[in-house]
Amino acid sequence: MRDRIVKLAVREIKDGMNVNLGIGMPTLVANEIPADYQVLLQSENGLLGIGPYPTASELDADLINAGKETVTAVAGASYFDSAESFAMIRGGHIDLAILGGMEVDENGDLANWMIPGKMVKGMGGAMDLVQGAKKVIVIMEHVSKHGESKVKKTCTLPLTGKAVVHRLITDLAVFDFTDEGMVLVEKAPDITLEALKEKTEASYSVSPDIKNFSV
Repeated sequence: MRDRIVKLAVREIKDGMNVNLGIGMPTLVANEIPADYQVLLQSENGLLGIGPYPTASELDADLINAGKETVTAVAGASYFDSAESFAMIRGGHIDLAILGGMEVDENGDLANWMIPGKMVKGMGGAMDLVQGAKKVIVIMEHVSKHGESKVKKTCTLPLTGKAVVHRLITDLAVFDFTDEGMVLVEKAPDITLEALKEKTEASYSVSPDIKNFSV
């Protein structure tokens, strides 16, 4: 399931982009970027030029991403403080942010930073990224562990941002958010339109050019 979502997300990355990958599933995207692409991955804790996850011989406990996972740095990477990092984000210098989600609703609202009653370390950089990045892609599972749709009519969890999602990618579908509303543009080949509708609380239209996933 996650492999399918990550491969769909990688298609959004173009050669030459500056990209921020959120914690969790989005970090897996780093290992799938084509080797011939000149892409700079940015982390809000102060690294521009993140490489793939390290092998045992490359492991450096001091080199981490915003999710406190050990990473590598590509040739030419740069390090800086959080103030500089957020200046990049707020200044509109991040071409694409790929973030995880707990809920996304039909208005393009995103909830991904906390669940009431559960301990959180802080809101992280997501609130800045959804406002500062030129394009915001959210990746998540379509249905929760309890069988509830995470693609909502209206988000029930505390919001990260309102009307900030450009594209939502789940294991079952790809939706775009347009001036005309939420539009289904791709679906998994192993699900029918009727079955997808049953698993989706949000209202949406179906693109006349809808196609099945190619991954």
